[in-house]
Amino acid sequence: MEKDSRDNSIKADETSVPSNGDVDRPKKDLLRYHTFRMVSVGVVDEPLNQAYDVITTVALIVNLVVMILNTFDDISAKYGTLFEILEHITVFIFAVDYFLRLYTSRYLYPESTPAKALFRYMFSFAGIIDLLSFLPFYLPVFFPSGASVFRFFRVARIMRLFRINAYYDSLNVITEVLSSKRSQLLSSVFIILVLMLASSLCMYSVENAAQPGVFKNAFSGIWWSASTLLTVGYGDIYPITTMGKILGIAITFLGVGMVAIPTGIISAGFVEQYTRLKRIGESGTEEDIRFIHVKLGSKDQWVGKKVKEAGLPHGTIIAVIQRGRETIIPRGNVVLQAGDKLVIGAEALKGDTPVDIKEIMISHDHPWNGVAVRDLDISRQTFLVMIRRSGRSIAPKGDTVIRAGDGVILYTQKKGVALEEDDPS
Repeated sequence: MEKDSRDNSIKADETSVPSNGDVDRPKKDLLRYHTFRMVSVGVVDEPLNQAYDVITTVALIVNLVVMILNTFDDISAKYGTLFEILEHITVFIFAVDYFLRLYTSRYLYPESTPAKALFRYMFSFAGIIDLLSFLPFYLPVFFPSGASVFRFFRVARIMRLFRINAYYDSLNVITEVLSSKRSQLLSSVFIILVLMLASSLCMYSVENAAQPGVFKNAFSGIWWSASTLLTVGYGDIYPITTMGKILGIAITFLGVGMVAIPTGIISAGFVEQYTRLKRIGESGTEEDIRFIHVKLGSKDQWVGKKVKEAGLPHGTIIAVIQRGRETIIPRGNVVLQAGDKLVIGAEALKGDTPVDIKEIMISHDHPWNGVAVRDLDISRQTFLVMIRRSGRSIAPKGDTVIRAGDGVILYTQKKGVALEEDDPS
């Protein structure tokens, strides 16, 4: 399914949001943006967003339970009225959800024009499933003769359960594996279809004379070939001639191998995915990475500035901005606001000079107490990034005086490994 993977991306991508924050955003767009966050599964930074996820999930579960219980005649006869009320309520929730997603589609596809984004959602897999979740329920009102057909399409509601993927990484792995291996899987399915058609033609050739009522034409053996190649073997259609039986045995052996192909592709995909995740986790612990947490006060010099204007030394980054319950992976044009909690980090990249970032608490007897920044005795590889004072952060200038109780954040560019540089060999 399309991530509803979108639901996870908005927490870490500011490209769909104007970079100057909500201040300059028109009220209509602001409403649309917050509505988008509300309908996006897995975005639980606000109580309203979390409540919406709970309501839509509960509505889906209730609807599916009602649909199943309605198939039992005795239960349906006893609670039919209640089931009908519950179905009306839940389907109405599905309809509202669909139109809210139409309303916010421009944020789902920020690179497209509003009209194109609307059509992209409407004709996406997720959009079609959302539409089928409620439309067949109302169509019999206008087309009574097609009620039985419309009822069949209501089964599409169960596909909405794939949105639970947004909550569980383990389920996301399944989606990622199927997506990454889709070319190989399509190739294996194509091979199976070709073999199915070929086996049907072969069986028709040898069995038509003996069973003209069963193998009537070239396509009458499709059901037999499908059940044989896929190792189901229902036994309702089978060869009776000697040549047909020999051919059936060969096709059965061939079917075992054909079914194993997509199974092996998916299994290999899972192994690759988990190996990659493990390798990422292990390599992450080997890098020289340091992080500090800083909360911006209303008087901090960074407030109102863009990230790219903060003046951080090369190699030092603002890794994460925690704004209320919203987590932002910042881009250069993101504007810092009072109350933001910054995670500042510096890392040693392969092939680059290692860096280090640390915080020093200044005591009364510390030699830096009362000293201006320009007069500090520090190495050329060390830079004073920030001063934390009484819960607020100060961007240091040359005449900024360090006081007792300050937290001084230093960035150090380490020298290369001396043994490697001085080794004559």
